[in-house]
Amino acid sequence: MAALAVGAAIFGTGGGGAVYAAERIVERTLREHGPVELLQVEDLTEDDAVIMMSGIGAPTVGIEMLSSSAQAETLLREAEIVAGRKITALMPAEIGGSNGVSPIGWASRLGVKILDADGMGRAFPEATMISPNVAGIPCDFSVQCDVVGNVIVKKTIDLKWLERHARASVVAAGGICLGAHYLLTSETAPGAVIEGTVSQAIRTGHALLSSSEPVSAVAEELKAAVLITGKISDVARRTEGGFVRGSVTITGTGTDRGRLQRIELQNENLVVLEDGEVLVSVPDLVTIVDAETGHAISTEMLRYGQRVSVLAWACDPLWRTERGLELAGPGAFGYDLPYIPFERKSAR
Repeated sequence: MAALAVGAAIFGTGGGGAVYAAERIVERTLREHGPVELLQVEDLTEDDAVIMMSGIGAPTVGIEMLSSSAQAETLLREAEIVAGRKITALMPAEIGGSNGVSPIGWASRLGVKILDADGMGRAFPEATMISPNVAGIPCDFSVQCDVVGNVIVKKTIDLKWLERHARASVVAAGGICLGAHYLLTSETAPGAVIEGTVSQAIRTGHALLSSSEPVSAVAEELKAAVLITGKISDVARRTEGGFVRGSVTITGTGTDRGRLQRIELQNENLVVLEDGEVLVSVPDLVTIVDAETGHAISTEMLRYGQRVSVLAWACDPLWRTERGLELAGPGAFGYDLPYIPFERKSAR
């Protein structure tokens, strides 16, 4: 669990929720309810049914409003009623942050398996930005449950409408709730999910925890570049409409002295700019880590004066397809700029 939590925080690219509380909760749940089997996509049978489960809302709210143990049970029960079949496994909607960690605890409590895959290969802020949507698989239903027990079942015509309705429900629930959607089977999961990401997060966490040079170890494991090392000189952050929005400015230190980078945020780190040039943009990954320990710092935990390094690496090829860029490229976040693959930028 320690390695998974560390790795999921890095894949969160600033979002998905801080992992500390989720890790503690999952550790306790595993002690009480037992371990969880990690299931590979190729091992799914016709009797298996997988549902994505995640927290939805602003990570800043999640620090103070913890989920209820009954929420996951309510979601599973309602999902099985709507689906008309037994759910045998959960899959993280995103491997990033607490949303990559909490499903382990939910699966342990519910007595189901975990699929070694997720829907993003990172964290993204909106419901449309998920791999089955890229693959053209319809989402037949979704279920949301808030901390006091309100349940909403939605059957929307597409993911854009799901995002609108889900976000409105999140705001009404106080800024955060749990959701389940996208029923997947042995027929629909292959090619529609990003495989092996739970295992990859664990490997990344082990690389960090076992090294005396954790930033370099993580960069090597992910084939990432260290864009800058310095201190946070400004944080502009606000919570609105169920999102954390803003920017963070990093002033270079040491060999990076004299450099200045700004990172734009919407729950996750979206765009890195230096001297008016875009260095990295979504859907490629950008994570801010502690310069000494290598541990990721989520957007809601960024503070003035923190000593940090910025890591960037290439996204899953699925997001570089025409459909993937339409859903999660710079334009999807309102940036009028072309997407240039990260490795082409770093090679120039």
